[in-house]
Amino acid sequence: MSDPDAPIAGGAAAQLLEDVRNSPEGPQVGAFFDFDGTVIAGYSVMAFMRHHLRNFDVHLSTTLKTLAAGTQKLETEEDFRKFLQITGRTWAGRTPEELEQLGQQLFRDEIGPSVYPEAWRLVRAHLERGHTVVLASSATRFQVGPAAKALGIEHTLYTALEVDADGKLTGHPDGRTPYGEGKAAAVKDFAAAHQVDLDTSFAYSNGNEDVPFLATVGRPTAVNPSGGLRRAAAERGWPVVDFAGRPWSGPVEVARTAGTYAGMMGGFATGLGLGLIGGSRRAGLNMGIGLGGDLSLLASGVSLDVHGAHHIWDSQPAVFLFNHQSQLDVLVLGGLLRGNFAPVAKKELATNPLFGPLMRLLETAFIDRADNAQARKALEPAVERLRSGVSVVIAPEGTRSATPSPGPFKKGAFHLAMQAGVPVIPLVFRNTGELMSRNAMIIHPGVVQVAVLPPIDVSGWDAEDLDERVESVRQLYLDTLAHWPGED
Repeated sequence: MSDPDAPIAGGAAAQLLEDVRNSPEGPQVGAFFDFDGTVIAGYSVMAFMRHHLRNFDVHLSTTLKTLAAGTQKLETEEDFRKFLQITGRTWAGRTPEELEQLGQQLFRDEIGPSVYPEAWRLVRAHLERGHTVVLASSATRFQVGPAAKALGIEHTLYTALEVDADGKLTGHPDGRTPYGEGKAAAVKDFAAAHQVDLDTSFAYSNGNEDVPFLATVGRPTAVNPSGGLRRAAAERGWPVVDFAGRPWSGPVEVARTAGTYAGMMGGFATGLGLGLIGGSRRAGLNMGIGLGGDLSLLASGVSLDVHGAHHIWDSQPAVFLFNHQSQLDVLVLGGLLRGNFAPVAKKELATNPLFGPLMRLLETAFIDRADNAQARKALEPAVERLRSGVSVVIAPEGTRSATPSPGPFKKGAFHLAMQAGVPVIPLVFRNTGELMSRNAMIIHPGVVQVAVLPPIDVSGWDAEDLDERVESVRQLYLDTLAHWPGED
């Protein structure tokens, strides 16, 4: 049974997906997405401003002027250029390389986790139809570039910034800004250059300044619209959809989260103790994992909706793969697998005050992602555990993903399975990042959806085609997330 509260499961958002999936195929159909407020919740520039304030490299007056300007109506290109002159002072004198690196860091840590799951699924649906997908924003490439890469979007329209003879930013825009009529003009130019038929194309935006932009295509949609755009959409007969926002964290959620961790540690200690009394350390570990998982999920108000659970038990030992989104994944794994597994994790977790001691008890293989030789050596005990009948759990991305899209998969998990002669079993977590975002500490109640895919036999794999094989497994995750079992 699927979660009835899943954001994309019904209503206008589901109709958007259905419309895309029934639309003509091919690159002549464009899909133009605004960024701030449409693909992500909030405004990416604020992540940059917070960073600069934390590092004392921006004047408070500039921040206050930015905030004040942001509260004013920016209806025209000229309004936006004046706003940009204020915010641009922050970046004057910096190199594009500095800002690219900062943009990637902020996307990973702050901006990426605010991507709307509904927007991600819409992007995936357009890509599957072979449409020409474009991130069209008045933001800079330092803001939209990392998002486009993570979402698999090839094309971007953005505000270019002027670079002086010394290779440093002046703080001024370079050319026309894609804002208001400027964005409409940029879309028309792009369509002409890429043979995109605007009459059959799609566009999505949240701001009333984007009415001209939306009007360039035959299939516009107002997404999370401002009051002005909502009125314009009603007048023009455009579809309107509101994506579900991130849940709010209050005292109840804080208390639940504290109870969650207490339940995890208390349940694990109790189970381990009972097992040791019975004379079996492994039985104690298994009992502790299951009891700790159950109590922590109960305290957090999180339940599991699992498709294909029988695959967990049919082919053990195995290397279980999971797409890593947040710390909630650890609790889900305990409640899902129950025991008889050992984790593989990055070495930084060994010193985590909450999970470190627990993971050492679970005989975790800690690997240094920056040292390939050490990583291979650290996996040797995991091979022995697999050969002794104990499964291994690993996040093939090596770190938490910033968006619902899994990042590139590393090959270690697959080498491990090949060496031990066991299958890999993909565990696809759909929405742990929605209930607990990437760097958050607070867990929100809800239903975590999990799809356990059939075991994959890797006995015939070899080094020559390993990259292609690994990418095919990652594609299984993307396909499952875009077409959830029981919903299509």
